[in-house]
Amino acid sequence: MELTELLDIGRQERSQQKPVQIRCCTAAGCLSANSQGVKQQLEQAVKAEGLESEVQVTGVGCMRLCCQGPLVEVAESGEKRTKQRLYGKVTPEDASAIIGVLRGKESQLSVVDLEQPFFTYQTPIVLENSGKIDPERIQAYIAAQGYQALYQVLREMTPAGVVDSISRSGLRGRGGAGYPTGLKWATVAKAKGERKFVICNADEGDPGAFMDRSVLESDPHRVLEGMAIAAYAVGASQGYIYVRAEYPIAIKRLQTAIHQAQRLGLLGSNIFDSPFDFKIDIRIGAGAYVCGEETALMASIEGKRGVPHPRPPYPAESGLWGYPTLINNVETFANIAPIIRKGADWFASIGTAKSKGTKVFALAGKIRNTGLIEVPMGTSLRQIVAEMGGGIPDGGVAKAVQTGGPSGGCIPASAFDTPVDYESLTNLGSMMGSGGMIVMDDTTNMVDVARFFMEFCMDESCGKCIPCRVGTVQLHGLLTKISEGKALVTDLELLEELCDMVKNTSLCGLGQSAPNPVFSTLRYFRDEYLALIALGSVSLNSTD
Repeated sequence: MELTELLDIGRQERSQQKPVQIRCCTAAGCLSANSQGVKQQLEQAVKAEGLESEVQVTGVGCMRLCCQGPLVEVAESGEKRTKQRLYGKVTPEDASAIIGVLRGKESQLSVVDLEQPFFTYQTPIVLENSGKIDPERIQAYIAAQGYQALYQVLREMTPAGVVDSISRSGLRGRGGAGYPTGLKWATVAKAKGERKFVICNADEGDPGAFMDRSVLESDPHRVLEGMAIAAYAVGASQGYIYVRAEYPIAIKRLQTAIHQAQRLGLLGSNIFDSPFDFKIDIRIGAGAYVCGEETALMASIEGKRGVPHPRPPYPAESGLWGYPTLINNVETFANIAPIIRKGADWFASIGTAKSKGTKVFALAGKIRNTGLIEVPMGTSLRQIVAEMGGGIPDGGVAKAVQTGGPSGGCIPASAFDTPVDYESLTNLGSMMGSGGMIVMDDTTNMVDVARFFMEFCMDESCGKCIPCRVGTVQLHGLLTKISEGKALVTDLELLEELCDMVKNTSLCGLGQSAPNPVFSTLRYFRDEYLALIALGSVSLNSTD
């Protein structure tokens, strides 16, 4: 395929678009609220009104403001601008009223304010197509400049030039650790091996996190294109997407996207009539949280039990089946095509000195506006929680925000002016993580929060190393003892000692980071631990 053919597909797709676009969210969360029924009723209402030539109903991916789902956007293209309306909490019975508005009728439908900070503060790069295009039509992705970056690197750039561009962009891995993406690619590119692999880690398992799932459901071709560019840069010919079985819609849309790309020659052999060959297969995980760790993930792909092994050697040198392997997560790959299209300097101009670009967060918990947000690095927690999130419902008071999932920590409201970047969150005793962000109000018991995450880590431990297998159980027992008011000061001392042991002696990141929620709650909410211990002391003394 030549560039002209690709552009023709995009032009043809745009020419077929009708003056009125009705986009209905068909991401997992909205589908569970019967958005498919909404879409079907909208299609029937359009037909009943004889508007088929003017109105097009499309199922799209996540439209971000999940608390208002199912969401329906109506975009009317005029001579000068597009008029947009977003309806929230739509039911199938509302379909006729939405079509009636197009006829000039009044309605009592719930209209979402598109000028509120939740939307206006966002800078969509990863999510630029989410909620805008049909994720099951490759033509829609191509019409949005899809696969042009892949053509550019294959026809105009050397592999080293691609690696250099990603390095200069300052992109860091969005999977949690924040390792420089360009440096990782350069290491794999230089590694010697008869074969090389590229893996997309889509094993998203953090409680409250749904960023990767939403990207895969909304814009799967973006991830495929990013993987293909990475494969060209490092010299790989085979890629794998490792995704958990709990994401059936994401899996289905990925399968569809791969087949479509293969049919158009955008995956497979001689892509864009070049010598470059690249194939992508899907591997479905059973839902083990530990398989988000790269060595456990590779073991699972190889058909072995998904448990980690010591490093070095690192995957870049000896990974899948002993060959050099590049592993990045969904959001990292989703940033690649825009960087190539718009340039490394453009991406590097966004964010902070050490944390470039944007970050996608799943905003959840005790907050008015729950959903997906994408903000520039350096945006403060206060802007996210108080302005974009709309604050705490029913006039409540924010107490803390938990970032980084079980590997992260709880940040108190007194630190909400902190900018969200890798270094700042680490200094607070938390971490960026994959992007989960759970807000807690002043009714939250922080000891219970620490116990919840410890229970999660205890259940998800693979059991290979003793510090994690036994230590998380003992830590959970101590936290339970404290929360029930049965502990003494010596138990708190033992808790801290065990946390230090588990952190410094566990084999992989799961065990090493399991104590983080305990450390952070002890650091900022120690008085809650002491109050429960005092209660325990009084209880024991009265018993004596």
